[in-house]
Amino acid sequence: MREIVFDTETTGLSPLNGDRVVEIGCVELFNRCETGRHFHSYFNPCRPMPSEAEAVHGLSDTFLSDKPLFADVVEDLLMFIGESPMIAHNAAFDFGFINAELGQCGRPSVCMSRMVDTLSIARQKFPGAKHSLDALCTRFGVDRSQRIKHGALLDAQLLAQVYVELTGGRQIGLTLVAELIEDQSATAEAAETLIEPVSVAIRPARPHAPSEAEAARHAAFLAKIKDPIWNRL
Repeated sequence: MREIVFDTETTGLSPLNGDRVVEIGCVELFNRCETGRHFHSYFNPCRPMPSEAEAVHGLSDTFLSDKPLFADVVEDLLMFIGESPMIAHNAAFDFGFINAELGQCGRPSVCMSRMVDTLSIARQKFPGAKHSLDALCTRFGVDRSQRIKHGALLDAQLLAQVYVELTGGRQIGLTLVAELIEDQSATAEAAETLIEPVSVAIRPARPHAPSEAEAARHAAFLAKIKDPIWNRL
């Protein structure tokens, strides 16, 4: 099954207050494994970056000034995400911003039925514990040493590893392997019971040595070669 893990960085907390998406990062999973395919883009929000938001992700007005508008790359984004389920941490936040941007482009919203929220999953599995992305990386031993500031693509890559652990991905894989081995053993036993042995007549090996005429033609061909390399050795 194909799934998309994604994250956004924004100018603030609410698209209703005019805040915009300034970065999005998406990572493709297939059967809970990263395929190596991803989508990543920065956007010019066409509004000043509040200092509070810049302190979180480090994206300044100067850095974003020459970046494309969301509308300029929306086709590439929609093509990448397709109709796959979309996984995010506190997903309602990210879905709200993406759908607000799509609305400004005159595009239909991403259906909320596609939303998978790892924050909700973590709260159900570990009630009373810390559920931030950093805390979950620590819990599952995911290396987050490169996460100096928030970054959409890096956070999506970290979340992809956390999501696999949250949903028992590695255990699921081990179970499937065990079941596969068991099925193969049963198939082998059935084959031994049902298939009768077949006798095969073995032919004697055919001679491969050249005939005298062939050897003579080969020697004549070699004689025509001037200064052959094997004479130098």
